[in-house]
Amino acid sequence: MASYANQECFQSNDDLPIVLLHRLPSFNSPLKDILQPHFHLLDPADSPEPASSFLSCHAKSVRALICIYNTPLSAETLNLLPSLELIVAASAGVDHIDLEECRCRGIIMTNASTAFAEDAADHAVALLIDVCRRISTADRFVRAGLWPVKRDCSLGFKMGRKRVGIVGLGRIGFEVGKRLEAFGCSIAYNSRKKKPSVPFSYHANVLDLAEDSDALILCCSLTEQTHHIINKDVLEALGKEGVIINVGRGALIDEKVLVQFLLRGDIGGAGLDVFENEPDVPRELFELDNVVLSPHRAIFTSESLEALHELVFTNLKAFFSNKPLQSVFQIE
Repeated sequence: MASYANQECFQSNDDLPIVLLHRLPSFNSPLKDILQPHFHLLDPADSPEPASSFLSCHAKSVRALICIYNTPLSAETLNLLPSLELIVAASAGVDHIDLEECRCRGIIMTNASTAFAEDAADHAVALLIDVCRRISTADRFVRAGLWPVKRDCSLGFKMGRKRVGIVGLGRIGFEVGKRLEAFGCSIAYNSRKKKPSVPFSYHANVLDLAEDSDALILCCSLTEQTHHIINKDVLEALGKEGVIINVGRGALIDEKVLVQFLLRGDIGGAGLDVFENEPDVPRELFELDNVVLSPHRAIFTSESLEALHELVFTNLKAFFSNKPLQSVFQIE
């Protein structure tokens, strides 16, 4: 059981710290029940008032906000909250939040990458293994009753000792690298800055990384700078036997270009957990044996959700106690 379950409220019920819950009405989260004993939660989604009226009424009292999953948080909404100091994002990615407004206002943000890192890394490596060894293809082959008829299923290829480039060496990317080292893979990375303490090779741009890699794994945040960071030039540099894995955000890849490369056989394969227009997935991918698809579930396990709930609680408690926060997202 998580430690928050045994924590006593650190203020009387009348003086609990006020926290705004920012969510779409369709997004229900157990966080509400977990946090209710410790914080005075304001939830516009449960109010009969329009959200703007609700926020205007409570604006001056709100110093901390929880953004549930990928609920859009615009500059317009932030401008209704002049006292806001902290955003706790219950997600690893923060592309749904107006980062420029947060930067200008000096609003601190935490995300959930520490809670999700290990599970996201496991999923990324699983996708790479599946694409390389054609595991999902073999499963379909057996289930369709083709083994006694055709005998031979399509061959995969060895994953061990491949050159793997990681795009975005944050917490998730680093965990991916650790796992792939155990397979004997050679690890290189591209990130906003070179990380002196990391034992992996650094490439200043993604094109150079692709030229030096057999597979690319995307773990970075989606920003204006990383939108379509994987384009025609990068895919050409990766080559006909190259594999691309995406557990970041769909729009990191120019999806239309990737589909054409896969259909023409100009790239070796892809493992995709995220897509540009979710939940819509390009139908051309459904019949390709060298493509593995999952429905944006890389980060989600029962354990990671438990870790998320504890991380959110810990950050809120630390904020209202003037103690250091965990998983602070650096807004640049």
